[in-house]
Amino acid sequence: MNKVWLDEPEEHDFPAAQDYLELIMPGKDATAFVKLLKKEKTIVKKAKDILRASELPLLSKENTHVNANLKKFKKGNKLSPLLLIRYNSKLVIADGYHRICASYYLNEDLEVPCRLV
Repeated sequence: MNKVWLDEPEEHDFPAAQDYLELIMPGKDATAFVKLLKKEKTIVKKAKDILRASELPLLSKENTHVNANLKKFKKGNKLSPLLLIRYNSKLVIADGYHRICASYYLNEDLEVPCRLV
């Protein structure tokens, strides 16, 4: 996709998304969303739009995980696409919140690969 991102999510991203989603919805719904995410094609959206639509705050560069992702970017390591869902009329970042914050610091117009259901 580009020099910053992997083309497809890593396998461990799906259980991470499941764990998070189970905190905000019934387990069977979380499982259904993860199954859909696994089948969905990867698309791209701008970092600023994902952050704005999620209504989450931009974490600081000093956040441990954001900082680690910025270091990975600088070393040339590619990061996994985001896993996003629409739930109760909101965009939920099921997996990748720290990655989207780090990418925003690189360039708010950066095209970020994601799966969206």
